[in-house]
Amino acid sequence: MAAAAAPWGWPSGEARALGRAVRRLQRLEEQCGDPRLDSSPPSLRDLLPRIVQLLRQVAHTRRAAGGGGPEGPGGARDFLVVHLHNLEAKSRQVAALLPPRGERTANDELFREGSRLRRQLAKLALIFSYMHAELGALFPKGEYCGHTYQPTKAQAHAFWREHCGARCVLPWAEFESLLCTCHPVESGSTALALRSTINLTCSGHVSIFEFDIFTRLFQPWPTLLRNWQLLAVNHPGYMAFLTYDEVQERLQTCRDKPGSYIFRPSCTRLGQWAIGYVSSDGSILQTIPLNKPLFQALLDGQKEGFYLYPDGKNYNPDLTELYQTKPHPYIRVSEHSDSQTCPFCRREIKGQEAVSIQFQVRPAEARATAEHLRDSSDQEDGEEELRQVVSSAPPQPPQLSVFPAKGWLKVVSQALV
Repeated sequence: MAAAAAPWGWPSGEARALGRAVRRLQRLEEQCGDPRLDSSPPSLRDLLPRIVQLLRQVAHTRRAAGGGGPEGPGGARDFLVVHLHNLEAKSRQVAALLPPRGERTANDELFREGSRLRRQLAKLALIFSYMHAELGALFPKGEYCGHTYQPTKAQAHAFWREHCGARCVLPWAEFESLLCTCHPVESGSTALALRSTINLTCSGHVSIFEFDIFTRLFQPWPTLLRNWQLLAVNHPGYMAFLTYDEVQERLQTCRDKPGSYIFRPSCTRLGQWAIGYVSSDGSILQTIPLNKPLFQALLDGQKEGFYLYPDGKNYNPDLTELYQTKPHPYIRVSEHSDSQTCPFCRREIKGQEAVSIQFQVRPAEARATAEHLRDSSDQEDGEEELRQVVSSAPPQPPQLSVFPAKGWLKVVSQALV
């Protein structure tokens, strides 16, 4: 990787680079003293000391480990080279917008909401928040874990480890070629747009953390880039690098048009979406949909009359093609009993936990059981409790939907986001 070719000696060179980064951020923090710079998260005045603290933890841990022996490409050292170079570049950009240290005067445009300078500063604050989150994810409390970091979506995790191995970062060009092996990317403007979406820190590299965020935002994996094209490239409601306050401001012009909406990646809950919309009374609300892909949240909101006019425009793109129609697998198991073993894996049950089970009927059996379900008062809400859980169950258990007819079970794996 290009940035990793920097002439660092080990370990003194890395320690000096970390020290320089800390001092630069401290000087930048002094320039951010004007309270008028505070706005909705992320705030540079809050972020900078937190990044400094994390860098110090990294420096202490790395120094205590004495380097930990040789590291492979794309490991902790290569990531720190990329991260610190990017941190220095973005710090210079912020410093150029702010008044010099010791001066209280600044360009009035910097404090005017919606101005060009204010917008530039807000975008840089978002980038700093992404850099802080990335560093914290790969170096929690200063300890490197990039080689064991696991993306949330199982297929995304399998792709990264199969193609990138233990690396936690690689140059964009290499990542793009690897992604094309299963998700072809058109060259030119499409590839540039994809890079700007995935590379949140604008470093020219892609980390496993950024890949994790992208695959969570534009799930599901089988149609990953199609989802991205419809939701980001072609959708007029998509807004990149926008804060809460900027969403409120942008929708002000649509307050007389209820149903107007825009959506953005949440800057406080990375990997999730925030949707801002104008309600029926003209107020502007923002919400974060949970446990469902964005396209489903937008379609549900459209049916309910909440999300009708993206960015105030009359054309609302049709997202129904993103629905997956592939049937879920079915598993035949024996009926439940009072046995102390799990009916699925036959292991001993050592604990109990309430799990919601939703009754459904397979399509082929719908007509045969419809009358029975309609007459059964004890199934009106369609749910019951299953309280037996195996002690060795995985941390993200599947959601089980029981079909009452013929003892069939449908297992639907659902990763938490």
